Amino acid sequence: MIKLYNSMTRQKEEFKPVEEGKVRMYSCGPTVYNYFHIGNARPFIIFDALRRFMEYMGYEVSFVQNFTDIDDKMIKRANEEGVTVKELADRFIDEYFKDASALGIKCATVHPRATENIDAIIELIKTLEEKGYAYNVNGDVYFRVKKFDEYGKLSHQPLENLEAGARIDVGEQKEDPMDFALWKAQKEGEPAWESPWGMGRPGWHIECSAMANKYLGKTIDIHSGGMDLIFPHHENEVAQSEAANGCNFANYWLHNGYINVDNRKMSKSLGNFFTVRDVVKEFEPEVIRFFMFSAHYRNPINFSHDLLLQAKSGLERIYTCMGNLEFMAKNAADDGADVSDKLAGFKQKFIEAMEDDINTADAIAAIFDIVYFANTEINAESSKKACEDTLALIKELGGVLGVLNTVKDDNLDSGIEDMIEQRNQARKAKDFKTADEIRDKLKAMGIILEDTSQGVKWHRE
Repeated sequence: MIKLYNSMTRQKEEFKPVEEGKVRMYSCGPTVYNYFHIGNARPFIIFDALRRFMEYMGYEVSFVQNFTDIDDKMIKRANEEGVTVKELADRFIDEYFKDASALGIKCATVHPRATENIDAIIELIKTLEEKGYAYNVNGDVYFRVKKFDEYGKLSHQPLENLEAGARIDVGEQKEDPMDFALWKAQKEGEPAWESPWGMGRPGWHIECSAMANKYLGKTIDIHSGGMDLIFPHHENEVAQSEAANGCNFANYWLHNGYINVDNRKMSKSLGNFFTVRDVVKEFEPEVIRFFMFSAHYRNPINFSHDLLLQAKSGLERIYTCMGNLEFMAKNAADDGADVSDKLAGFKQKFIEAMEDDINTADAIAAIFDIVYFANTEINAESSKKACEDTLALIKELGGVLGVLNTVKDDNLDSGIEDMIEQRNQARKAKDFKTADEIRDKLKAMGIILEDTSQGVKWHRE
């Protein structure tokens, strides 16, 4: 039974989809004016793992992750670079897919762009206007917050607290400081689209409501994103979606905790702000993904060089075990003890961890339990099936998390095997000088040899 912590109710709840066997999930994507940073990477990775687990458990998942490709930051940077907003968006959407792919993040079922869904956005605003929730002031359209009685139910803030922090910026003509923009009238030099209120562009909050409604329906199963999005972004999504459609917008709201860098909040001013591109100069992308699973997604996670080294070491330990199992499987006998019951226990532990609100830390621990079992109980006397089944389970569970799928270079590996065979022949001929030379060549290539009772094993340094 899958249980998810719902930010709306502040408790774990049994997951019950709107439609049996199917999951409709919306996750907030990036504003595409720069490379995404490690803080962005956390929700992308965590909710990709949730999607993978749902699919592993037999659900058909429709996963939508948007691109915000029009907003103030994009307009500012495009003007600074002397390019159009679309050119800027196209460039950084391409860069997003490069970094996301490297991190093992699957493409969404749909990656809608705000600028390609203007019609859906306008229709939603028109519905809100017809129902009295939206009003037009000289081409700017605002949402009447106080007309939506349940405003604040996601962030769990009473309206008077939220109202205390509200303000009206210069040039705004809102009825109330709490009201937020649905449509912005065109300013000189800005991209704009035709609408019933004149030339303009959508506000940030309305785009996600419109695209979730268009691609997933009026009520979706899961809406996810970083904790920083709870207010105002997700609160405003709830208000405008439920005001327009008259029904619950999302049944489960999931939010991940913040990333600190060396125990301090990540900030450009502190000089501890890193994009994924920065980090992969030293660490493999798989290390970053594996690291993100080391803490529960709702808790803060500390990002540091030492912790990345620990993640790298943990991954290497698992890969070494996989290599050992692969080697033993090639040389093992057909007969031996049955390990299927033990493997089933490890698999169940992994599933139970993931069912418990995506507890990736405990899921990783279950994989390390298999590694310990393999290192202590799978040996030269074990059957071929025991070796193969243990290896297969590590790969299977790693696949659910999107890790442990690094493919060896077959051409390089075959060359290494040839050199090892040449060394074996030299040793048989008692030509130890040649054998030692081959060992030294392999070591220089980063290949370490280990002579065992089953033959020669090798691994990368």
